[in-house]
Amino acid sequence: MVDTYIIDLFVVGLLLLMVTLGSGWIARLPLSFALIYLLVGIFLGPYGLKLVQLRQNEVFNAQLLEKVTELVVIISVFGCGLRIIRPLKLGVWDITVRLIVFLMPISIFALAVVGKLFLGMNWGEAILLGAILAPTDPVLASEVQLTDTNDQDELRFGLTSEGGLNDALAFPFVYFGIHALENDNWGNWFKQWIAVDLIWAIAVGIIMGIVVAKSIVWIEQKIQKRRATDKVMEDFIAISTILLTYSLTEMLNGYGFLAVFIAGLVVQRSYRNPEKPLAELEFVEQIEKLLEVGTILLLGSILLLKPMLNYAGQSLIVIILLFLIIRPVGVWISTIGKRPVESHRRTMHPGTRLLFGWFGIRGVGSLYYLAYAFGHGLKGEAGEQIAWITYTTIIASVIIHGISSTPLMKWYERNLANHKKTTPPATIDEFE
Repeated sequence: MVDTYIIDLFVVGLLLLMVTLGSGWIARLPLSFALIYLLVGIFLGPYGLKLVQLRQNEVFNAQLLEKVTELVVIISVFGCGLRIIRPLKLGVWDITVRLIVFLMPISIFALAVVGKLFLGMNWGEAILLGAILAPTDPVLASEVQLTDTNDQDELRFGLTSEGGLNDALAFPFVYFGIHALENDNWGNWFKQWIAVDLIWAIAVGIIMGIVVAKSIVWIEQKIQKRRATDKVMEDFIAISTILLTYSLTEMLNGYGFLAVFIAGLVVQRSYRNPEKPLAELEFVEQIEKLLEVGTILLLGSILLLKPMLNYAGQSLIVIILLFLIIRPVGVWISTIGKRPVESHRRTMHPGTRLLFGWFGIRGVGSLYYLAYAFGHGLKGEAGEQIAWITYTTIIASVIIHGISSTPLMKWYERNLANHKKTTPPATIDEFE
């Protein structure tokens, strides 16, 4: 009898071959690769061949899901940083600041109100739900993000930088929700949350992202002058930068996702040879795509019909309000008075604002926050409720945004895009 693991390898290999060879056709369809992976994951799960199982004796392996999603997210946010060459000036990053500083809290608070008023949650559970679902995904949003370092389109830049920096304000509220689940007397931990989970962790993430990346680049350049590294092995410097930045930041209780995104920005600006970061980006994107396949296959394999139906009404409330009201209205509020970069317009085009509101794609990042919460106190009925609402929302995003992204981006590029305009690459001096 053939081992199940061998069959898994065969199925994954066959899937990769099919989507790779068929990518030219798939790219022209209103269909995302993530949707294909999701359907295959369902086929491999408990309702199909039962080859992929994260549930053994009804016990969900949240730790495995957390580690897999953690790895794909840190690689993805590093890639986001590598794609961005805009100067580090507030006016140029204005859209990012608005999406992170204004839109993120609006989304978290609005989802928390929905959880409290419509889903019967207490404030701790509701805030945790908001923190899990508010961030846009850096992994599944590749079709609406920057295509390369020469792409300076405002919409794509905003969505790329938002995906890379979500962690800066989402993770503190994940901790807030976890603290509230452990102790409903906020006064016992609120000051510590402000000092450690908000101020300290963000500051450490920014500092470590700069320091570790610059140190690795400096060491590499010194060694390269003495003896060139093996060309085959050279791309692994990107992976080492990701892992070292993330692990060292987490050791200091900082936000590793934030640090890795900052590291990507630093690496992009640190080499005199522009081909070096481009090579790293190409390598990182290949690793990211491979891990994306595995992650979405796992998501498909853990879905169960009965609990999804039990929470279907609550999930539908969240999906409708999040996709059609909370995100679009939050974007509209956040972009009031926003003047586009390199444009004669005084305000951002309404069509662009609507697309910012629509492309609030949920995915692997939310899976990670959920799995992390399971490992740090989320359990029982509240855990089941938040989990199945999260799974259903991600599935809806994969389907709805996956189908709509191609035609909407084609319309945008024909009518509104300014991606052909370029900005000179920034230099490492901006970090000094």
